[in-house]
Amino acid sequence: MKILYAFQKTGNGHIARAQEIIPILQKIGTVDLLTSGNQSQLDIPFKINYNFNGISLVYNKKGKVSYLKTLLQNNYWKFFKNVFQLHVNSYDLIINDFEPVSAWASKLKGGNCISLSHQASLLFENTPKPKKTDLLSHLILKLYAPCKIKYGFHFKSYHPNLFPPVIREKIKRLKPQSSEGNFVVYLPAFSDEKIIKTLSRIPVNWHIFSRYTSTEFYVNNCSLYPINEDDFLFKLNHCEGVLCHAGFELPAETLYLNKKLLVIPIKKQLEQEYNAVALKKLGVLTLEKLDTNLIDLWTRSQILIDLEVAKDLEDILKDLIEKHSISITSMGNYQLA
Repeated sequence: MKILYAFQKTGNGHIARAQEIIPILQKIGTVDLLTSGNQSQLDIPFKINYNFNGISLVYNKKGKVSYLKTLLQNNYWKFFKNVFQLHVNSYDLIINDFEPVSAWASKLKGGNCISLSHQASLLFENTPKPKKTDLLSHLILKLYAPCKIKYGFHFKSYHPNLFPPVIREKIKRLKPQSSEGNFVVYLPAFSDEKIIKTLSRIPVNWHIFSRYTSTEFYVNNCSLYPINEDDFLFKLNHCEGVLCHAGFELPAETLYLNKKLLVIPIKKQLEQEYNAVALKKLGVLTLEKLDTNLIDLWTRSQILIDLEVAKDLEDILKDLIEKHSISITSMGNYQLA
């Protein structure tokens, strides 16, 4: 069988999940890979068959989504050209991780596409949600990568079609150690200057990974590093806690490693607002902004939270393919139950 796995590169979480999913799909059939976006710092150790610009959300340095910059900095003509040129009907199944080109091509041309993403989980009724949501943000969430059939990953299984987080093997192989007084920071929606100004007043060691620097440097108790996966995993393994945005993969990995977690959702980013509500229900401290006093209190807290994780990703994928693929006649050595 022929599978198209489509995922985006706006952020590192999609690629982290793809690193686990792709080898399993390659056991099942012939797999083509499609990516879009350009805001990830992780390597993709696989051959990419289609690499599109897609549509990316753009942030300002205050940590908010800028609708104006998003409108002006995306090439919508090229996006629709890619949509109409993609031959989605040549695939038995398209698995879509919140990737807009393949989703819209399938919607317009009848491709056999299912959604398997964290973002899809936010559209289920039982998923924790803010009391008030921005209507435009909710519309973007629904229309960005539309698929009729939805499955998702979330911090808990709020619905039969929702699965606990997938933890990548690189994280599972770590042997967590807690280096007291050392904290990892990943807040790419904020400027380095704003982060340093806030955190340098708190008497712990801050290891800040920044997309704005290409060299390592130090300001008082703040160490800044360019984004490098090996360096990040080492610091993550040896830290006491993590301060980050309210994404999905990094908070899940932090909790899996039994580290303290503090999240600041990106404003006007609906996924992050939803995640913040879910994490708060789990007991994770969430803030609306960089607040020196509250962050200082968090560094001295002892809040640790257990996290349920997906037990067998291969079984999940096997079941979805059995239910939704057009053809399962060309399976190689892989046998469906």
